[in-house]
Amino acid sequence: MLNVALFGPPGAGKGTQAKKLAEKYNLTYLSTGDILRKEISEGTPLGLQAKSVIEQGGLVCDETIVQIIENSIKMNPDSNGILFDGFPRTYAQAYILDGLLIKMNTKLSCLLSLEVPKPELINRMMLRAQKENRADDKKDVIENRLREYDNKTVPVIDFYDQQSKYFAVDGVGTVDQVFDRLTDKIEEILSQTLLNVVFFGPPGAGKGTQAKRIAEKFNMVYVSTGEMIRKEVADQTELGKIAQPYLETGDIVPDDIAIRLIERKISQHKNIKGFIFKGFPSTLVQAYILGGLLKKLDTSVSMVVEVKTSTLQSIKRLTARSKTKNARSYDMETDTIIHRLEVFQDRSCKILDFYKQQNKLVSFDGNKDPETLHLEMSQAIEKAFKEIRK
Repeated sequence: MLNVALFGPPGAGKGTQAKKLAEKYNLTYLSTGDILRKEISEGTPLGLQAKSVIEQGGLVCDETIVQIIENSIKMNPDSNGILFDGFPRTYAQAYILDGLLIKMNTKLSCLLSLEVPKPELINRMMLRAQKENRADDKKDVIENRLREYDNKTVPVIDFYDQQSKYFAVDGVGTVDQVFDRLTDKIEEILSQTLLNVVFFGPPGAGKGTQAKRIAEKFNMVYVSTGEMIRKEVADQTELGKIAQPYLETGDIVPDDIAIRLIERKISQHKNIKGFIFKGFPSTLVQAYILGGLLKKLDTSVSMVVEVKTSTLQSIKRLTARSKTKNARSYDMETDTIIHRLEVFQDRSCKILDFYKQQNKLVSFDGNKDPETLHLEMSQAIEKAFKEIRK
């Protein structure tokens, strides 16, 4: 989801640009100024409360702003996000916006600030006053609004700058020139959005083979907790010694070991397109853990690729693998294979329901020819990349 706050002093041209951006990126347009003026014209309690403050160039209280925003956010199901015009205007409102978006299970993508010199701003608003006869475009009111902006809204820049979400854009020039600068910045931000995919399915479903191929094809980082743990065991590290008994019995390795290995792997990669996770999460608790690990990178799980296959097929594949150089210690005994499949079945439903409720689950038939399956998965990943970068 693309959520943009368009920022800048009065007269910077936010309204004009916001509407153009909302149309281009299919965003729900939300202008606190427009909403307030509508409330005032209709004589609603909120409008009457805000009228005198606006006419003097002041900022309406946060409680009123929150009420009108909550009343106005009616997301179109086909919308790609929200464009906020005129909000947040204060440091406190920046926190309020974070809270509102968390409530919607999303976050702000960026704050784009239109930078325009003060003389140019005054000139623009005086001309607008002649055309639109707006009560808040008188010279003394204009100067008061700019003072309010300097005193109360500039700290918002620091709030988002610390999160690397603040971007200054030159607001001087024709409407099209400024629009091109804004879209260039949004495209740059979208290109950095990570796609994080979990490959999920029973032992022997072929997850590893397909996950590696997808990671290579799309230049993503392949994160296999199984491979990392087996390396720790082979190297006889401290973590490996703790994990070895679990591998031999086919049980799930303690979460703290997996967490440390995943954190290490993630920290080694910068400027990437995303991560492919195989073998984690394998429990509902681990699904929450993965969410927390990705949250630290200001990202999340994008989709879950479920590879479905029958129990009999899994047993056949794992038994066949036990006779190859790729054999695992837990492939050697039929009882161990069955135990692993039972553990998976006991835990899988909760994980699948968890991601299904978030509309992140995509299922594939793991019994298909590997090339056909790879093609279908590749198409799904390509579509997902397009979706996150609209």
